[in-house]
Amino acid sequence: MAAKKKAKAKRAAPRKAVVKTKPRANTKRKAKLPPLKVATFNINGVRGRLPQLLEWLGKESPDIVCLQELKADSFPKAELESAGYGAIWNGQRSWNGVAILAKGSQPIEVRRQLPGTPPDDTQSRYLEAAVHGILVAGVYLPNGNPQPGPKFDYKLAWFERLIAHAQSLYDSGHPVALIGDFNVVPTDFDIYNPRSWLKDALLQPESRECFRRLVGQGWVDVLRTRFPEQQIFTFWDYFRQHWQRNAGLRIDHLLVSPQLAPRVQDAGVDTWVRGAAHASDHAPAWMSLARP
Repeated sequence: MAAKKKAKAKRAAPRKAVVKTKPRANTKRKAKLPPLKVATFNINGVRGRLPQLLEWLGKESPDIVCLQELKADSFPKAELESAGYGAIWNGQRSWNGVAILAKGSQPIEVRRQLPGTPPDDTQSRYLEAAVHGILVAGVYLPNGNPQPGPKFDYKLAWFERLIAHAQSLYDSGHPVALIGDFNVVPTDFDIYNPRSWLKDALLQPESRECFRRLVGQGWVDVLRTRFPEQQIFTFWDYFRQHWQRNAGLRIDHLLVSPQLAPRVQDAGVDTWVRGAAHASDHAPAWMSLARP
């Protein structure tokens, strides 16, 4: 009997081994979004140079744009919407004026004057909005010429208000971009030749000291950081063939908070815009940011 059981056990089919496997991981990756391109552009008359603005938007496709010197109390909202941009603006007839554009989105306005601005100051020089997850402050500082005089005093007073508000933006801990036409040449390296501009408000020690104090809060000067040993310009005067001779100045600046600085991937100036027919005397300055 025992022998029969033993023989039967030998004839029994062997059991199949069970191998436990982990569920297969999803190997599909999310599509990587392109960098966010943020730009500043002193358009020097938005109505008269709307074709140039639309051409630049079409070719370069920036996601966020701060405009200065609109020189208009009306704004080409419909034309920009047709180009795919939402916009807010703060304008006045013939002078000044700032705007913020956002591709495929509508900027959410935060403020349109610096804190402490006197009630009788109607100059349109500041606009702040939340755009694509960034707090964007667009500035157009006063030129300040001739100096010395009331216009230069106004420039410095306006700069002091900006410095005070910039500190609060910096302290907020938000990703902030403080960009625009600052009407300041920070150093002699930021101009083709300072000798011809020594009496200009853009190069005065007081103007430069204000800019130094502003950046000294901890803001990163993106263009200078990107090009530490290269002269890079954003403005070429209409007179004396400044453009043809590349006799430029760097007065349009891109400043970012420490929360935003690690996301900067590239920066530059779209100089081809300055070389076009009926161009502004400024070219757009830009930076590309990694998406969060």
